[in-house]
Amino acid sequence: MTLALLVPLAATGCYPADASPAHTAGAPADARPGADHGHERLFPGLGNGGYDARSYNVHFDYRAGTSQMAASSVMDAVATQNLSRFSLDSAVKDVEMVTVNGRPARFRTDDKREKLHVVPEKPVRDGKAFRVRIRYTADRSKDPVSPAYHLPKGTKWPVKSWINTKDGFAFMGQPDRAHLFFPSNDVPADKARVTFGVTVPRGTKVVANGDLVRQRQLAGSRDEFTYATRDEIPTDVTQVAVGNFRPVDQRGPHGLPVRSWVPAGQYDKTVKNAQRTADQVSWLEKTLGLRYPFARYGVLGVDSDYNGVALETATLSTFSAHALTVAPEKVTPIMVHEIAHQWFGDAVSVRTWDDMWVSEGHATYYQMLYAASHGGDALDATMKKEYAGDAGQRASGGPPGRLKKATSLLFNTDAPGALMLYGLQNKVGESTFRKIESTFFRTYQGRSAGTQDYIDVANRVSGQDLTPYFKSWIYGKTTPPMPGHPDWKPAQTG
Repeated sequence: MTLALLVPLAATGCYPADASPAHTAGAPADARPGADHGHERLFPGLGNGGYDARSYNVHFDYRAGTSQMAASSVMDAVATQNLSRFSLDSAVKDVEMVTVNGRPARFRTDDKREKLHVVPEKPVRDGKAFRVRIRYTADRSKDPVSPAYHLPKGTKWPVKSWINTKDGFAFMGQPDRAHLFFPSNDVPADKARVTFGVTVPRGTKVVANGDLVRQRQLAGSRDEFTYATRDEIPTDVTQVAVGNFRPVDQRGPHGLPVRSWVPAGQYDKTVKNAQRTADQVSWLEKTLGLRYPFARYGVLGVDSDYNGVALETATLSTFSAHALTVAPEKVTPIMVHEIAHQWFGDAVSVRTWDDMWVSEGHATYYQMLYAASHGGDALDATMKKEYAGDAGQRASGGPPGRLKKATSLLFNTDAPGALMLYGLQNKVGESTFRKIESTFFRTYQGRSAGTQDYIDVANRVSGQDLTPYFKSWIYGKTTPPMPGHPDWKPAQTG
């Protein structure tokens, strides 16, 4: 590109890769670019440095018959260095405008690395709050695979992020697809409060994380719904769903509002399982000895197969509507799994994706414990079966804290993490184990935590050096012995 072309490009908002704003009177002389990565091993291009995101305010204009939505996003952040330019994770299309603190900013998109690079008119000083406003198009027909997956040519990744339904859509943002919905610092360590506003045809409902803080009628037979979270949450567990939903209202422990949403046409088939939610929250509160961490809870049933999974979207776990129609003994342990994530994964997010066992291991452990106490297989029997299969999983996918590839993240941390927790309880006793769990949660509630954080808490609470035990389970290439069960043997791998 020749120098003569850079002037008109800059006027439309783009800038060359090495551009920096000119030094401005009063601007810090040591201002430098923020990092365009977040030190993630499994997702090396994910995340951004130089700032801490504090909140996102996202708006979509949904219209039936088209996959495209006019969209805008506002990120409020605080600079952690003197910042000459910065980036956001972004796979959105057609970025039209970026402003920083109300002033037009130069920007450049990088589709290959899924980045939006921004140069503010003036550098942002270390410790100062700043606001980034972005206007773009959200296109629900565009569903690019994570660049970290490195799939063989011709491989079709089966998981969709935009979940399109006959009367709307929903999100599936885990692990690194939230920036397909809105530009963000899309790493679990950088939690933020989230506000979603969506305009829809009258009669259509919108549900999202948090509380409905405003609903108003607009011209042209359209309505606007605005939801906001009280607490900071990770980007990967954000949720917005549009459709013909019907509420299922309950009261949980200590008056907790429990509102679930199911497709109106499947209400009779789904309502009974949805109504089990409040009792499940109560069971987990009693088992953990910890109050539910958010202002409200509920489940969302989406008129889709939802990739055949359920997701711990914060304050409103997401399921396919079909999952809420199956026999209670099959679906209720999974419902408890997603509620447990509200403590471990959402209120305490993982520090990096290498710490995913902190989230999935806890949810799986309490899922198995719930099933065992509600007519399912005994916990020992379930764990023995999982133990037998651990060697094969480690050989194929790697240990839970050092997975071989990013595509294993959603599948290869559940059982090893649960086995480690089960063994820990056997090793230190139930009372000490419960104290480790509650101390860890209370220490890191509202923040992120990693493997070493859990080890440090466990060592302090137990008065023992448990580090070798943890590291053998989280990083070991072979299955460690199970405390309390010296006779258990992992199955031989070929």
